[in-house]
Amino acid sequence: MIYPSIDKLLTIVDSKYTLVYAAANRSKQMIKNNYFQKPVNEYKSYKTIGRALEEVYDNLIHVDKRQ
Repeated sequence: MIYPSIDKLLTIVDSKYTLVYAAANRSKQMIKNNYFQKPVNEYKSYKTIGRALEEVYDNLIHVDKRQ
């Protein structure tokens, strides 16, 4: 099973496009700066894109909802 679930993530973010955009940008930041918001051993995912989605789910990344 994929963690976190897309259904749970979409309760935090308003659209799939916004979720993908935010996670991709955060993943690139992780690769470039080697900075993680949680200790590395607390992530369930090995890849940075999965780790970025976990950060969105844990409310460590706040995505603005534009109107």
